[in-house]
Amino acid sequence: MKLDAVSDYLTALQERIVAALEQLDGGSFRRDAWTRPEGGGGISRLIEEGALFERGGVNFSRVQGASLPSSATAARPQLAGRGYEAIGVSLVLHPRNPYCPTVHMNVRCFAAGETWWFGGGMDLTPYYGFEEDARHFHAACKAALAPFGPERYPRYKKWCDEYFFLKHRNEPRGIGGIFFDDLNEPDFGTCFTLLRAVGDRFISAYVPIIERRRTLAFGEREREFQAYRRGRYVEFNLVYDRGTLFGLQSGGRTEAILMSLPPRVAWRYDWRPAPDSPEARLYTEFLKARDWA
Repeated sequence: MKLDAVSDYLTALQERIVAALEQLDGGSFRRDAWTRPEGGGGISRLIEEGALFERGGVNFSRVQGASLPSSATAARPQLAGRGYEAIGVSLVLHPRNPYCPTVHMNVRCFAAGETWWFGGGMDLTPYYGFEEDARHFHAACKAALAPFGPERYPRYKKWCDEYFFLKHRNEPRGIGGIFFDDLNEPDFGTCFTLLRAVGDRFISAYVPIIERRRTLAFGEREREFQAYRRGRYVEFNLVYDRGTLFGLQSGGRTEAILMSLPPRVAWRYDWRPAPDSPEARLYTEFLKARDWA
C-alpha cells in the first residue's frame, strides 16, 4: 500500500478542481484546515453566495481511528474493531441557476491493517433536464473507465442508479453517473489508477454543462422547483449516504460533512407538477434509468 501517494494525489486533485471552479465562478473558495483529536484532519474548501455557486464545497480528509464505524463494517463484519485510515476528496456543488445541475463527486481509499479498498464515483442531479447534458456527463464517465474494460462502465452505472435511489420516494436522486466501492482487485496499483482516472475526468464532465446553462434566464417558479427538488437531495444525504454516516459516526468535522446540503430547500405536501410542464418532464424523461452513453 502506498497511502502517501494516494494522499498526495488527492490533495493535488482538490487544488486543481478548486482552481477550475474559481475561474468558473469568479469568486474565491474559503480554506479551512482542521485536525481531528483521534488522528488526522483535512482541508475544507467552501464557497457561498458566489456569482455562480450558491454553495459549493471541495473537501480533503485523511483521518485515522482506533475502530471502524458501523457504516464501514456493515459489508465487512470481519473488520469490526480494527484500526483504520481513510483518505478522500468529496465535493458537492449547488449552482444558483436552476438550469445548472447539482453535482457530486467522491474518491476515497480505506485501509484497515493489511486490508485496503478504493471507492468513489460522480453523479449529476438536474432540476430541468437536457438530453445533451445527460449524454455528455455519462460519456465522460464511460471514457474514464474505458481503459479498464468494456464491462466496467455498465456495471458502475447500474451500481450508481441503485445506490442513489430514494427508496421511500421510489425515485432516483438524479440521472446518475458511476459509483463503485470495495475495489481491491487485481492489485493496489491498478485500483489507484482507476481512482485517478475518475478524479481526473471530473472537470471535463461537469464544466461544459455549466458553461452551456449558466446564462439561461430563470424566475421564481424555477427557483421554487429547484428548492423542492433539493429536498430530495437532503433526504438522501441524511438518510442513506454512507459518506455522511461514516463522517458523523467517526467523529468527523460536522461543518465539512454537512457542507453537501443546499442553502435553500423547500418541502411541499403531496405536490405534483402540472402535466406536460417542464417540471413534469424531469420525472417522465430524466428520473429513470436510461442508457445515456
